[in-house]
Amino acid sequence: MDRQSGRTPAVVVMSDLAALARQHRLIVDIAERGLTPLVVVGPSTDLVKLTGHIEDSGHPLSRIAAVLQLPDAAIGAVLASVQDWITDYDVRGVICAGEVFVDATAVLAEVLGLPSTGTWAARVCRDKVMQRVILREHGPRWRAYAPHDRHRAASEAYPCVVKPAGRMFSSGVVRVDDAAQLQDSLAQYGPDETILVEELVTGPEFSVEALVHRGELLWSGVTGKTTNEDSGRFFTEIGHTSPAKLPPAESEALLAANAAILKALRFESGITHAEFRLRDGQPVLMEIAARLPGDAITMLWNLATGLPLEPAIVDLALGVRPEYPAPTRRAVQRFAEHRPGRLVDVRCTEAPVSWIAEDAYWPTAEPSTDAQAPARCVSVMVGLPRGAELGPLNDSYGRSASVVVDLPWEADPDSEALAYAGQVDLVIEGV
Repeated sequence: MDRQSGRTPAVVVMSDLAALARQHRLIVDIAERGLTPLVVVGPSTDLVKLTGHIEDSGHPLSRIAAVLQLPDAAIGAVLASVQDWITDYDVRGVICAGEVFVDATAVLAEVLGLPSTGTWAARVCRDKVMQRVILREHGPRWRAYAPHDRHRAASEAYPCVVKPAGRMFSSGVVRVDDAAQLQDSLAQYGPDETILVEELVTGPEFSVEALVHRGELLWSGVTGKTTNEDSGRFFTEIGHTSPAKLPPAESEALLAANAAILKALRFESGITHAEFRLRDGQPVLMEIAARLPGDAITMLWNLATGLPLEPAIVDLALGVRPEYPAPTRRAVQRFAEHRPGRLVDVRCTEAPVSWIAEDAYWPTAEPSTDAQAPARCVSVMVGLPRGAELGPLNDSYGRSASVVVDLPWEADPDSEALAYAGQVDLVIEGV
């Protein structure tokens, strides 16, 4: 307790159960600093499940002191809902660990005079149309269509990409090959959704993760991505490699483009996750998010550098300048292929299998102490519960099991990851 104010020091984390499970080190790190973790979640969180994990003393989320569940992430609703926390606690930091709360997190931090992304940067990062307008020098050719105008949607060239402006996890992003297919694709969007029609940018895909402290870019790294776009019309991510195995010139071009974008956004403090394509060696921005990356990317950077990212995120929220090292190894996440049917079980002899959708616990990665240590499978994680129906990978929600592989710097990420992914046995019933 703060002796002067008489209030308990706290940090507010805005997230959902899936992200809390992935970033449980945030909660643990906050608590181990003598601060009280207060959590805001949205409607997608199963509050009964989250409460059960909090009541389980062996679960890392048991360190959460209080939870508020809100029906949406509207800024006014969030501010109204946390007003008692602001009064009762000495709130010293606000962290966004889930996409929908990016705006509200920045506003609350600004209201309290705490470090944040900045409300302008947060607003742009949360809106794909604003990104295209403001960062037009970095992105593809595009045109946006508001809901009342969607019937006029068209493209100057085909194939092109159609995407909703406000969704996440590749949901609704589809390649269309002609005008008729474009019009047919519009039926998948809700009546209130604005869409973007963009040129199809070909070339390998990457993300750049960056740590920024009071406008100073402290650290950034390039993650390579694999998608299923070669087998269909969708762009679901099925693999990540941190850091990407790239010629230095291409890596430097991505880092420079990301730095220029952060400067244009006047980004203040926090972590960013930007996605690019390299077209003829030149970075083209797909989108940028003002939050921690998804999937196992934070785990990959932990394995590659030897240190977790979460303590640095807490530092930034508290106004502390963190130090984060350069990588000495690589790490890969690769999703296993599956056929349609009902998921009964997942087995692997190389590493323990974690059902993260069921117990909300991502395994804690232990980095190799020897930079030259041979490749190893760190974990097998299942993102769907037993009994889930498996189908085509139209978006990230449909992926089943993945492997995380830790490997030496010079090893081939693709061959190592595919070899371990091939040893994962998915037991599936049905057609």
